[in-house]
Amino acid sequence: MASRTRSALLRAIEQDLDEGRLKPGDSLDEQGLASRFEVSRTPAREALLYLEAKGVVRMVPRRGAVVQDLTPTLALGMVELLTALESEAAGLAARRMVMAERQVLQQQHEAARQMAQQLDSEAYMRANSMFHNAIYEGSRNAVLIEQLRATRRRMLTYHRSSLSQPARVRDSWQEHAALLSAILAGDESGARDAMREHIQSGGRVFADLVAGQQESRP
Repeated sequence: MASRTRSALLRAIEQDLDEGRLKPGDSLDEQGLASRFEVSRTPAREALLYLEAKGVVRMVPRRGAVVQDLTPTLALGMVELLTALESEAAGLAARRMVMAERQVLQQQHEAARQMAQQLDSEAYMRANSMFHNAIYEGSRNAVLIEQLRATRRRMLTYHRSSLSQPARVRDSWQEHAALLSAILAGDESGARDAMREHIQSGGRVFADLVAGQQESRP
């Protein structure tokens, strides 16, 4: 029972992170979580310790758990890690996706065209997430998928900020087109290369955002 309670807490916190309700610097405390979910403080503490071990939160004296912020150095490391993980997922998806999955990926890309043309950042963010998740699932590698989602979650706030920039939305859709073409052709090497360029392109914007926010802080 305690394990299921902790899992429910984790899912709720991760959903708050994914949907932007929790941002870097926000605090999470055991008592607040226990009250929200009507549980004892033990599963709340266990959930926070798990998130600390994953690098999602850090423990701060007199504040409790705080959603982890990113320094420019850490941001660069995260981009390099994400590049390697995403590239591998793309190559595996090009090899392993069945025809029905490739067709869904193509439909998702086409559906995002109008969002990119209209610079609808919020809608495009959702479409972008669906597109990448379809590739993850197509990789057929559960361990890789877990690492990808954990890494993406840590970068989510800044990733959302980068896709709020009109030029990045347009570029992202075009980069998806090259990636899709390689996956549809079953070109593993081409898919890895296209994904690597896509992540590195977005990563440059991401790193600049992190550096800018660090410089603006007192």
